[in-house]
Amino acid sequence: MPRARPDRACDVLVLGSGIAGLSLAWKAAAFGNVIVLTKKEDSESNTQYAQGGIAAVFGRDDSFDAHERDTLRCGAGLCDAAVVRQVVREGPQRVAELEALGVPFTRTDHGFALGREGGHTRRRIVHAADFTGRAIERTLLGRVRRHARIRVLENHLAVDLLLESRIRHGGRTAARRDTCWGAYAYDRATGRIDPIVAKVTVLATGGCGKVYLYTTNPDVATGDGLAMGYRAGAPVANLEFVQFHPTCLFHPEAKSFLLSEALRGEGAVLRTLDGTRFMPGVHPSAELAPRDVVARAIDREMKRRGEPYVFLDITHRTPALVRKRFPNIVAALRRFGFDLTREPIPVVPAAHYMCGGVRADVRGRTALNGLLAIGEVACTGLHGANRLASNSLLEALVCAHHGAAEAERRVREVARVPRVAAWSRKGTRPPLETGLFDHNWDAVRRVMWDLVGIVRTDQRLAFAARRLALLSEEIENAYHTLRLSPDLIELRNIALVGGLIVESARRRGESRGLHYNADHPRIDRRWTGRSTVLRRRRE
Repeated sequence: MPRARPDRACDVLVLGSGIAGLSLAWKAAAFGNVIVLTKKEDSESNTQYAQGGIAAVFGRDDSFDAHERDTLRCGAGLCDAAVVRQVVREGPQRVAELEALGVPFTRTDHGFALGREGGHTRRRIVHAADFTGRAIERTLLGRVRRHARIRVLENHLAVDLLLESRIRHGGRTAARRDTCWGAYAYDRATGRIDPIVAKVTVLATGGCGKVYLYTTNPDVATGDGLAMGYRAGAPVANLEFVQFHPTCLFHPEAKSFLLSEALRGEGAVLRTLDGTRFMPGVHPSAELAPRDVVARAIDREMKRRGEPYVFLDITHRTPALVRKRFPNIVAALRRFGFDLTREPIPVVPAAHYMCGGVRADVRGRTALNGLLAIGEVACTGLHGANRLASNSLLEALVCAHHGAAEAERRVREVARVPRVAAWSRKGTRPPLETGLFDHNWDAVRRVMWDLVGIVRTDQRLAFAARRLALLSEEIENAYHTLRLSPDLIELRNIALVGGLIVESARRRGESRGLHYNADHPRIDRRWTGRSTVLRRRRE
């Protein structure tokens, strides 16, 4: 059996180059050699597009207890209280570490400039102007690129995880708990697929917004880590809870551009096309209600009035304040022909964040030996049924910190890695045409948007399940008979993730948090504290 290429072996393999993956890679380099695998350029991630910031307790009128209460209330009875407590209380220390690395957070004479977003009862959003994610990404990438023990492989896609059961037992799991030894990786430049062998593999692949037709996520967010983890046998949980960001720019030339919730934190209001403000009649916090409430209210107004969008209006604030607080948003909107300081902006909800994921603890540990999951791809219990705004970057930092410690433990205890077979193309052929891929890609995303969106019904979910099952059958056949391409790899993943979201949604016979089923419109107390867990049957 041929051994993996010497330059494709490492102590720690990190799949993904967002805040979670880069943070762990930076810390893991202290005790081992690290490879970071990223699908496109190393800066392309959901982190790069995060405008808001990091929720952490720094304000004099704030407290850990208040942040915990806000998180638990937003999570609608599904948060793990112990996880919430740990993540919230470590927040200030993790933010301080980032600043020490060079992230230019906005400050005032009294400390961090703190913003407020939906669901928060205090100002506690630490930010770098209105493009916090980009500032963090640049800082961490600069550190990672210069580190002698970290290699970043751009334009490489992970195809599937390397499992002990498949290496040594022909696909059968010999032990109760399987072990992950790395991943097969597709090189866009050469079309080669090579194994990358590692003592520890870290899923830090982010979210799955591209499963939906309209999303705030970049093109790389195709649920790859979630799909690979499930196929490998790691349980996934709470996938029915997909957060839709309420305010994505409505414009034919705008792609995935969201208008930060921080705008509403500074006083922006939502209006119908005739100028009527509607949120005060929906929730006591009006525009600062939790995101699921705001997104459903916008969806309801659009459908009730037959209008394609609503307006986000901050023209009552002074232009100088708006330009100072939101320089990047103002500049971006100007390129689309809008003046944020003088006119209301057309917005619609769009798929934004997956609150569920591969089941993992705060250390990133999953059901597979050697496999960690951190960041948006993981379900730790922090978010519950609805993510509190800006808790995502916080979770990524805390779990990356503890994940690095867990990775160090395993690197030191594992003496050697197994021999791994090269990828085999035997029995496959080049695709005759790619039109079918394009059709199925659009079909999966259209089914998810039309039938598994902000408001669901039993009938819609049943139809979506049947349609996705047929599409997945076609896609799996193509995967096993055709030469792989990036499009086919990603198409296989979004079809699987879409099906898992539908299955999770069908199992939850209530409406809670981000999951709203018009046939079961109320919270069922019997579901409080119960996660929806899906496991793949062992071969």
